[in-house]
Amino acid sequence: MAIDWTTDRIKTLMALWAEGISTLEIGRRLGVTKNSIVGKVHRLGLPKRQSPINSSPRTPRVTKPTAPIRTRPQTVPISANMVKMEKLTLGMCKWPEGEPGHEDFRFCGQPAIEGKPYCAGHCARAYVKSTRDRGQKPQIATRISSRVA
Repeated sequence: MAIDWTTDRIKTLMALWAEGISTLEIGRRLGVTKNSIVGKVHRLGLPKRQSPINSSPRTPRVTKPTAPIRTRPQTVPISANMVKMEKLTLGMCKWPEGEPGHEDFRFCGQPAIEGKPYCAGHCARAYVKSTRDRGQKPQIATRISSRVA
């Protein structure tokens, strides 16, 4: 929609602008939108005015600290089943213990859950639901509890 900016309209715009009238009010008086006033003022090179929006720095919102989500530590006791890689077989928990490359590096060796590489305790540590899914019951936990019982 093209606006016909006649010399009279431009003079009226310049006078109202000099008086400090808001762009919204100038637009109402001239029968155009606020944005068309802003654009014309910019194209005419009229002096800029202070924004009516408060430009002081905002104080940061104080948010209530959220309590960290606490989970039971899943401890898997170190057992005699700990094995070196050479002794690791199918059906054994492949959870690493220690630092790879060191002499004491071992794998858990407990019986693994069917279809998983880890035992029940290590599955509980390895398969963690994301925070957005915390409202739902983790599927792996139900499988683990049914096998452990």
